[in-house]
Amino acid sequence: YERYLNNNNAMDFDDLLMETVNLFQKDTITLQKYQDTFKYILVDEYQDTNAAQYAIVKALVNDQKNICVVGDDWQSIYSWRGADFRNILNFERDFPGAIVVKLEQNYRSTSAILEAAHQVITKNIERTDKKLWTDTAAGAPVQVQAVYDEMEEAYMVASRIRAQVAIGARQYGDFAVLYRTNAQSRLVEDALRRNG
Repeated sequence: YERYLNNNNAMDFDDLLMETVNLFQKDTITLQKYQDTFKYILVDEYQDTNAAQYAIVKALVNDQKNICVVGDDWQSIYSWRGADFRNILNFERDFPGAIVVKLEQNYRSTSAILEAAHQVITKNIERTDKKLWTDTAAGAPVQVQAVYDEMEEAYMVASRIRAQVAIGARQYGDFAVLYRTNAQSRLVEDALRRNG
């Protein structure tokens, strides 16, 4: 793979990141040029930056320290691809005098969901302190259902929907099934189809 890239004078995404880090470390004139070019830096989803992205951002910040990052260490989901949520935890250390604005009001979830999430996330040792809250009603209690595998999970979802419709509590159009990746839809689709 590496030989193919070299032979074709090509780089993949990781190469682009690492070569930029190397360039900025070795060539102060080029680094200065880009520090002067980018007067303001904004990084969204900062909790999902990896080591190379972190190094590039730190290098680009000039004497003005005009950097703004947006992120939530509680929502870091890309550690499997090298993201390090500690980048956001260390932001105030890396940029002394930074102003931190916590957005703790939630507009999408019920207080029951927020409380359940809070009980789970507060078990993490490395995290920011905050308390999410909402003006919405408490909502139904959160239910946790342990299942053996994805197939059992799909069957459980389908059978719960069927049961709610059977007793007249809901109609099929009242339900939406959410999943993280499209690959998960197949088993759910099959279970729904089998349950009519």
